[in-house]
Amino acid sequence: MKTLLALLKRLWAQLRHEVFVLPSRSFVLAGAIVLVLLPLAWGDAYVLRIVTMTAIFAIFAASWDLLSGFTGQINFGHALFFGVGAYTSALLSHHFGLPPWFTMPIGALMAMVSGVLVGIPCLRLRGSYLSLATLAFPLILVGILFAFPDFSGGELGISGLRRVVVSPVANYYVAVLLMMALCMTMWKIGTSRMGLIFHAIREDEVACRASGINTPRYKLIAFALSGLFAGVAGALFAHFMRVAGPSSLEVALSFQAVIWGIFGGAATIYGAVVAVFVLYPLTEVLANFELFREIRTLTSAVIILLVLLFMPQGMAPWIRDKIENVCPRCKARNVVGRHQCRLCSAELD
Repeated sequence: MKTLLALLKRLWAQLRHEVFVLPSRSFVLAGAIVLVLLPLAWGDAYVLRIVTMTAIFAIFAASWDLLSGFTGQINFGHALFFGVGAYTSALLSHHFGLPPWFTMPIGALMAMVSGVLVGIPCLRLRGSYLSLATLAFPLILVGILFAFPDFSGGELGISGLRRVVVSPVANYYVAVLLMMALCMTMWKIGTSRMGLIFHAIREDEVACRASGINTPRYKLIAFALSGLFAGVAGALFAHFMRVAGPSSLEVALSFQAVIWGIFGGAATIYGAVVAVFVLYPLTEVLANFELFREIRTLTSAVIILLVLLFMPQGMAPWIRDKIENVCPRCKARNVVGRHQCRLCSAELD
């Protein structure tokens, strides 16, 4: 009992000193609580399906941000990693009868390997050349899959896959909790020493090399980590939808990740997650109205255009800058209206 009380006191101290001091962190905690409690308050199967899909795509969008947002290696073929994870897990499950809990990690590892294989030939490329090169890899994989239809299912893909768990509520919690854990991991990577090096590579790779940093190694690490997380999303998507097909390798899916990452705010991780939770349910809700059913894509495009016009850094950083400011001395964030920094007590503007 004493141990439990001590843990609760420690948890409360962490929340009070690390979370409740900043509005952005409080909003993240509130959002996590809402997602955990949603099935208890609103167990509609359609709503749970939309949020489950949103959580899966949030992992996918955040994985793009980890690579392209942090290191500046703009990837227009990010669906490759998603598709490799989906197809690897689906093929192992379909042909060998392996359970999803076993095939999904293998799919994620294969996506990580594909990230390294894509990264190696792209190390010397910059800018638009890199983007066009990454765009070609999903198309190559689609051609390979179509060449062996008996094994890959061809244009129809592989259907009838087993779900990770049976009930919609259980699938919901698997996707949401996995999304929270993986996005938190990606955010921690972005704020670590490795994330600092990623930032430096994006800003000035030549200066990084002059400082003695092995930039090719770190770019390969970024490709591998991004592929790993995207592979998890792809494998989870395949087993949730019970199908793995060429749509998981489409160019449109790659560009969707780019849109989510830039709309929410590049090099933030949380921005990509916020963007998916805003845009994906919005398009699904608009599809239910006769007026917007045919123009829901156009409506979403107009919203994206307005956000990028008035919030060039992305929606999440723009909102965060309105409710928090940065200390000029220690660079710590403080709630707007505070006169002294909560860490170094410096005067705030």
